[in-house]
Amino acid sequence: MDTQHDIALTRALTGIPGPLPPSGVIHVAIPHASRFTIVGNHLAQHDGLSLTAIGIGVHIQSLPAGSRVGIKALTARFAEGETTIAAALRELETHGYLHRTRARLANGRMVTRTVFCNQPGALLRGGAVVPVPVAVAPVVPEPTPVPEEEHPAVRVPSRIAPKPPRRPLPQPRELTPELHRAASALLADLRRHAPELVLSEDDVEELAPGAAAWLERGAHPDAIRHALTTELPQPPKYPAKIVRHRLAVLLPPPLPGAQELTPVRRAPVTPFQTCEGCDRAFRSPDPGHCRDCRAQYWEAA
Repeated sequence: MDTQHDIALTRALTGIPGPLPPSGVIHVAIPHASRFTIVGNHLAQHDGLSLTAIGIGVHIQSLPAGSRVGIKALTARFAEGETTIAAALRELETHGYLHRTRARLANGRMVTRTVFCNQPGALLRGGAVVPVPVAVAPVVPEPTPVPEEEHPAVRVPSRIAPKPPRRPLPQPRELTPELHRAASALLADLRRHAPELVLSEDDVEELAPGAAAWLERGAHPDAIRHALTTELPQPPKYPAKIVRHRLAVLLPPPLPGAQELTPVRRAPVTPFQTCEGCDRAFRSPDPGHCRDCRAQYWEAA
């Protein structure tokens, strides 16, 4: 059987037009006639998803509508554990491929449905939606509650909120040569304190203005290192992205000046006095009589 497979493979390679590449993968592309799924390269080659997330995304996309795609169903299907599969599903949610929606059934009960969108970017741009037939089971008077993760997948794209824009890298008011040199040295030195944060020269050059903004605001280099190296995800896949995110999100405010630190002066409060005529309390800087007693005194006079 192996010999027949090798012969067939050799024959297929000879039919590929042009010279074969000296290294790397060589594709033998045979058109599918049945049981195939079209997967976009935006998913198959996504640079922000793990290999597990890409694989689960392709698997979910290949399933018919109504298939179970919860954590327990996927764990029973694959060798990966629940923690790994749950993390992969969260990745797909973060990038818009997977979305959980709440829907009300005809009997008034609320259920959670899992929605998979094969092109999140096109959905946000208002792309056309191809209807997908969905088998709907008849509603019984009292359905048995089903855990959220075990509801069937419905491959009908719904409204998915776009991700908030990434916060820009902070910039100093004036990036002097001395400030740029100090910021670059601080970033290049991070790997001494966190071996995972190995930045390339291009990364250091790009991130230097962000670190310079911290230094310009009076942040001590030790405080900046602590903010950038504490509680790193393990393993950190993209060190430059982590540093950029923290430089933007954790940027401290400028140090207040002496004028902002001066306590606010309040107007003096007139104290209470006890009237010497009627023992009534009244406000006055000096002891004496209240207004009513003073009026009676002048009338009597």
